[in-house]
Amino acid sequence: MAVFANGKIEAYVGPPGLGAADDLEAVIVDFIAGARSKLSIAVQELDSEAIARAILSASWRGVHVELFLEQDYLRTALKRENGVPIKPVPNAGETPEQALERVQWGPDTTDLAENRRILSALLRSDVQTRGDFNPKIFHQKFVLRDYFDGKATTPGNPALLSGSANFTVTDTHVNLNHVFVFRNSFVCRQYEVEFNQLRGGSFGRQRHGDVPETYNLSGVPVKVLFAPDHTPELEFMKQMLKGSSEIVFAIFTFSGSSGIDDTMVSLARSGMTIRGVLDPGQANQKWAAPKTMKPPIELFVPKKEGVFKTLRKLHHKLMVIDERIVVAGSFNYTQPANDYNDENLFVIGSVFPKVENIEVDLAECQALAKHMKAEIERIIAGSKPYVP
Repeated sequence: MAVFANGKIEAYVGPPGLGAADDLEAVIVDFIAGARSKLSIAVQELDSEAIARAILSASWRGVHVELFLEQDYLRTALKRENGVPIKPVPNAGETPEQALERVQWGPDTTDLAENRRILSALLRSDVQTRGDFNPKIFHQKFVLRDYFDGKATTPGNPALLSGSANFTVTDTHVNLNHVFVFRNSFVCRQYEVEFNQLRGGSFGRQRHGDVPETYNLSGVPVKVLFAPDHTPELEFMKQMLKGSSEIVFAIFTFSGSSGIDDTMVSLARSGMTIRGVLDPGQANQKWAAPKTMKPPIELFVPKKEGVFKTLRKLHHKLMVIDERIVVAGSFNYTQPANDYNDENLFVIGSVFPKVENIEVDLAECQALAKHMKAEIERIIAGSKPYVP
């Protein structure tokens, strides 16, 4: 763990099995365990039994828990035609009736079996659990703790946890990810507004609060945005254009967009150093933006050897600008993330000594940015040049 802004910001990178500093599953479990009265959780996927047990434990000790999950990770679409019997298993002596019984009532052998086992445990313990209504992707990854109706609960330990990690075994143990914790009522309030809109059935491109403000966390500016209505792609462009020397980033999905890749190309032509590390699988897709991002932009993909031998995905959504600004959260650099998905991201720091009446602590902004940059550079050190 690294702590900044007089303890108001905590930054974590994981997992240790891939050479990073922090056990993100333990971070999330400990954060949930710290709840005294309320938990508001919005996450795309939950299959970590350790995190699920922490949620159940909180509920059983009297914490009010509400949870939103992406339905796509809870239900399985049947590959069948209406009215056509399920095909029996070949050479197993199974009748069509037995085949239907197996599909409807047999043991769950799908990839989502653990997700549904955990859902069942949550429902049996009366944890208020709901699926999303977004026809695209519900991509949130946050927990709001001990905050309700615009203020900290009593008793309470108010804080907000968010980042790139889903609450899964893979994201916390074999994918590269980050998590931040904010201990600030203004930041908590923004996530409560978002959660209230989910509670009211507002998903995707609908009303998602006011124009984002910038908050002062002991001299470190923080701005929170929610996709799609806060058009985060424009925020990325704006923050990159504030830089003068360097952008480093680590990103899972980077598709051709109307702004982020074009801005990087333009800034590189003007002499700015731009270095990025990509997930190998996503970078090889035909629509990947990096295919058109030529030198002097430097792009890399991790080598599946050494410390990254067991790497499954590079799942970060992380950018550092001029060692002063960090942009992080759930937002991949894609058009669907900008236009349709439920996402959250946050901008931390500034390159200017004063922003929106905040006297900026440039040294503290730099300390946080350098910490996150060091993780990106560590990954680049174990990578090879990206070749389309």
